[in-house]
Amino acid sequence: MKILVVDDEQDICEILQYNLEAEGFEVITANSAEEALGLSLQEFTLIVLDVMMGEMSGFQMARYLKNNAATAHIPIIFITALDGEDNIVRGLDIGADDYIAKPLSMKEVKARVKALIRRTAQYHLHQTATMSDGCKICYEGILINLNAKTVTLDGCELMCTKQEFELLSFFLQHPDKVFSREDLLKHCWPHDVLVLDRTVDVNITRLRKKIGPYGKHIKTRVGYGYYFEM
Repeated sequence: MKILVVDDEQDICEILQYNLEAEGFEVITANSAEEALGLSLQEFTLIVLDVMMGEMSGFQMARYLKNNAATAHIPIIFITALDGEDNIVRGLDIGADDYIAKPLSMKEVKARVKALIRRTAQYHLHQTATMSDGCKICYEGILINLNAKTVTLDGCELMCTKQEFELLSFFLQHPDKVFSREDLLKHCWPHDVLVLDRTVDVNITRLRKKIGPYGKHIKTRVGYGYYFEM
């Protein structure tokens, strides 16, 4: 999972990057809101954002993100030396999901980051809606319509084959669970069709490429099979 850390203090960026990478996250840093806005923000799972920075404050950047459809879903944790209830309320009103005061405790930061990512992933995964055109499964920028058999990625429809659709929807309905090739053949392919194990590998490779930044969530457990990591 990819985290963006935005702080005008280079030392804080480096400390946060080191500690979060030690937890298995991919971390990118920026030393200003302006620098951060030049990145492909929709690729990030979480943004850790300082409040007091240069020309554009963290509050201003957060407001920009929450008003943009492509980035509104990304959770934000504010880090700041500002104290007081008014500042906390202001940040939460803008749309931040959490607020950590400086000086930072790395143990607290790591715990809050993991808790927020877990909570956000569960919300998006289990947020289903019964509509006139059927049931939907959401995970971050992926939206699957099980009845219409469509997949959209960050609002753009993907042209998926039947097997790619079946694999992706199956993985998202069973996150963090490893399935062997035999399991996937059983659940995602017609029972009356003879398919080789290698076919599963080929379709997994194609699916990873097709879903772009989310492809890295489809992991291989050597000797066991595949799973979708939250």
